Amino acid sequence: MNQKAPFIGVARHRMTVDGEGITTLAAFHACTLNCKYCLNPQSLRQESKTTIYTPAELYELVKVDELYFLATNGGVCFGGGEPCLRYEFLNEFRTICGNSWKLTLETALNVPQRNVEALVPIIDHWIIDIKDTNPETYQAYTGRDNALVMANLRFLSNIADKVHIRVPLIPGFNNKDDQEKSVELLKTMGFTNFDLFEYKTDINK
Repeated sequence: MNQKAPFIGVARHRMTVDGEGITTLAAFHACTLNCKYCLNPQSLRQESKTTIYTPAELYELVKVDELYFLATNGGVCFGGGEPCLRYEFLNEFRTICGNSWKLTLETALNVPQRNVEALVPIIDHWIIDIKDTNPETYQAYTGRDNALVMANLRFLSNIADKVHIRVPLIPGFNNKDDQEKSVELLKTMGFTNFDLFEYKTDINK
């Protein structure tokens, strides 16, 4: 108990981007990937400014918006960085905040399955950015293998109704046909909730 974790930021009053209702985004430092177009590069830099919180300290910070959470079926969305690295912190936070807040994870899912198993009982909504299901494309873009991602997706297929999968078009790495192939593969695993979009990069200019 009494876990501690570094955060790169906490953002209040977010709507429609982190699931249902009004949410507060709490972004952890550290990630397992090294994506070419990282949206939060400060999560990778050792010199990044971070704030250390215990679960109790974070709860005290975000509970000011509890009325908004309860009225809109919102809560706290944990991102990063990679929140699945902090499964012990998240379990302790759930114990403190109780079950009335919705907890959401924005994750790339490239973590050991034991991390995911520990989080399934406490997470209400999973937002998963898979990058691409093709191993070669994934390796080129992230610098990592996607075997853990695919294994964790198979594990989460049992709660597919709680999972929303982001399937990006990444300029210079994949195309619309690749997006469609990823979606078709994920459908065979039982997933039905998808968000297809394009990463905005310097290549788009």
